[in-house]
Amino acid sequence: MKVIKKVLIVLLIVLVIIQFFRPEKNIADQPIAAFFESETQASAEIVTILESKCYDCHSNNTKYPWYAEVAPISYWIDGHIEEGKEHFNVSDWASFDIEKKEHKMEEFVEEVEEGKMPEDSYTWIHGNLSDGEKEKIIEWGKKVRLSYKREMEGK
Repeated sequence: MKVIKKVLIVLLIVLVIIQFFRPEKNIADQPIAAFFESETQASAEIVTILESKCYDCHSNNTKYPWYAEVAPISYWIDGHIEEGKEHFNVSDWASFDIEKKEHKMEEFVEEVEEGKMPEDSYTWIHGNLSDGEKEKIIEWGKKVRLSYKREMEGK
């Protein structure tokens, strides 16, 4: 019993201490996806879906929920954001060449079609894509990808 009590006290102390060390926030000063939205001709409806289900992890500007202020959850969320941006970051879209854009859109469509995005850990609190939203975002993504493929073929 004494050992368990000591372990719990140590864990509580560690939990309090880590509250003072937080990961850096993913908040940018510039528009987060203006170039991406313009170039891909995303409709207002598509932008709304992207803003509510994608941009928190796939842009340079995250809208943090209140619980993101609590460590160790803050580190877990930071890991998701960093990984998401590594794979698909709309804020960096202007720096990609056509081949990379086409490939990113291929992956985007594939991940949504297979139900891998948004991730379950995100949808538990933020909700999943409805069937209608999923259809619309896939259709849009395929059109965007096709436009990049045509552009690559025209070179």
